[in-house]
Amino acid sequence: MDSIGSMERFEIISGGEVVGRLVAALDGAEISIEYAVDDNGRGAKHHEHIQLNERGLPVEWRIDGTSLMGGAVHEALATDGDTQRWVSQADQGSVTGTPLKLYLANDASPYAYGLYARAALNAGGALATAPSGGIRVEFLRQASLRRGAETTALDTYILTGAGLLPEFVLLDDQRRFVARLGGDLMLRDVTVRDDYADQAAALIALDTTLSYERLAQAQRRIRQRFDLPLRIRNVRVFDPRALQLGEPVSVVVFRGRITSITPNIEQVATPDDHIEIDGQGGALVAGLHDMHAHNSPWTGPFYLAAGVTTVRDMGNDNPKLLDLMPRLDTGALPGPTIIPSGLIEGRSPYSARLGVIPETLAAALDAVRWYADRGYFQIKLYNSMNPDWVKPLTTEAHRLGLRAAGHIPAFTTPDRMMEDGYDEITHINQLMLGWLLDAGEDTRTPLRLTAMARARDLDLDAPKVRHTLELMQEHGVGLDTTAVIVERLMLSRAGRVLPADAPYLDHMPIGYQRYRKRTFVPATSDAELRQYEEAFANILATMALLRQSGIPLWPGTDDGTGFTLHRELELYVAAGMSPAEALRIATFDCAAHLGRGHSHGSIERGKRADLLLLEGDPTRDISAIRRIRMVMKDGDIYFPQDIYRELGIAPFAPPPPVTGPGTRVGEGA
Repeated sequence: MDSIGSMERFEIISGGEVVGRLVAALDGAEISIEYAVDDNGRGAKHHEHIQLNERGLPVEWRIDGTSLMGGAVHEALATDGDTQRWVSQADQGSVTGTPLKLYLANDASPYAYGLYARAALNAGGALATAPSGGIRVEFLRQASLRRGAETTALDTYILTGAGLLPEFVLLDDQRRFVARLGGDLMLRDVTVRDDYADQAAALIALDTTLSYERLAQAQRRIRQRFDLPLRIRNVRVFDPRALQLGEPVSVVVFRGRITSITPNIEQVATPDDHIEIDGQGGALVAGLHDMHAHNSPWTGPFYLAAGVTTVRDMGNDNPKLLDLMPRLDTGALPGPTIIPSGLIEGRSPYSARLGVIPETLAAALDAVRWYADRGYFQIKLYNSMNPDWVKPLTTEAHRLGLRAAGHIPAFTTPDRMMEDGYDEITHINQLMLGWLLDAGEDTRTPLRLTAMARARDLDLDAPKVRHTLELMQEHGVGLDTTAVIVERLMLSRAGRVLPADAPYLDHMPIGYQRYRKRTFVPATSDAELRQYEEAFANILATMALLRQSGIPLWPGTDDGTGFTLHRELELYVAAGMSPAEALRIATFDCAAHLGRGHSHGSIERGKRADLLLLEGDPTRDISAIRRIRMVMKDGDIYFPQDIYRELGIAPFAPPPPVTGPGTRVGEGA
């Protein structure tokens, strides 16, 4: 590496492999940055120029290039005296006053987090930020890492207020940026200076340790456990068979199981050795499912707060996932039950760095057996998989009792994948691309999104569409829709709040609010943007056609915040389902599909107490699932209000009244 102070080089590492690089050229108070990521066929690529003042605050900041999926980025901050002005994908604005505020860039590279941490430390640990809010940095510990032949101690800090999650940042003894840990809610990675690049594995382990510690502390504050019966009175239970809410009842839970459901009789007093929760006439619904997740320690509290008590993981770092799952199951950390899928990817320049990437068919078959031996629910095949390997892999999976699902590998079709053994297709765009692509087009690239604009002109009565639907019916193939992420990628627009995000976004930290206001698609005209909008209407029509054809649809998000599962169900209703039908799928049907219908999916005596208490009636208005007052997972009580406060998010609904021995309700209840 060049001498620090003139040139700093960094690697971005995900799944143990280098997926991007960052070079920062320093010249006094000026910094020029070249940043590029290429992971799974996508990644930001841009140039930054930063001018710092004597306090280490950016007074000029220009960012030009492209974001995750190729959308244009042109961001600029300028300072004139005590006035700071900016323009970004999200917004444009100004603030005047002294001292200057720290501008939080909307499309910055990870190098920004080193700047933020150093500036906050120079200010005593906290700084007001523009456009609003503030950040705080706190020393956690020293981390000992190898640097060549020596062992050095780096200062590890936690930085809060800059984005959706706390950031772990490592600085050297001169407060120069060395590493940022995490970087993503779901698929954690590390940005590390190249003189420590061979320590990436140690840094990833440190991220896991710090995350576990932080979340275990939060769990002790938000989780309520009782070895007493819990009586939830005055609630209307959702019956997934009748597709309606029943008359008011009392539901008793003891040691994680539902033990009785009786008519609500107001004059019957709750025994002194019970905990009483007054549902105040609200709806009691079984826990929701997200059928397309990529879990990290940090997704757990988001899911619980959103009423999601079971998720199907669709590909992950296998050792990390197997370490995380029992921590969630025992309640050591907050989060849902995880049903794992084993990802198998092919090797190409576009490979996803998850699961297993075998070099031979024999190694791929060994991966199937590895997943079966560890109780995985299914295998999931990915974009770069050799299509000729699919049939032997699905045959082996079925022999071992696993299902087979996945993307449609590049240069093949959904029809062939079903004939070769797929039980389920992942993502509605992966299904529809089979009707939209020309031979030879490569879906390992962002084309798997941008080609969806062609869906505007798709004839759903075309023979090729009918043939695929007939194959799905013949082979019993379902679809993991993830319509919400397709909507986000196709319809998000710079400077605007997507209607899908409007119900919750103003509750979120300012950095996340701004991040959501962007254009992902690389459109060059309003006409191209309109084509995406018109195409999405045909995606909803496709969902309606699939439902009418009797093809199972499974709600998933590919996100991790929980909010998007609510939107996924709203899209099911937009595609023609009744709210009650969408709710049944997200509870009862998903539990049955995952082989847990005997113990989960509905509120019945003897079943596990995974449930949520809502304001309103979700059988009439599916959006009522956003107003959650309480969540139970295995009988443990969580109030979303408490979880959101831990995450720096403004709560959405107050908890219900709770009385009895040893009870406590979050502050402000």
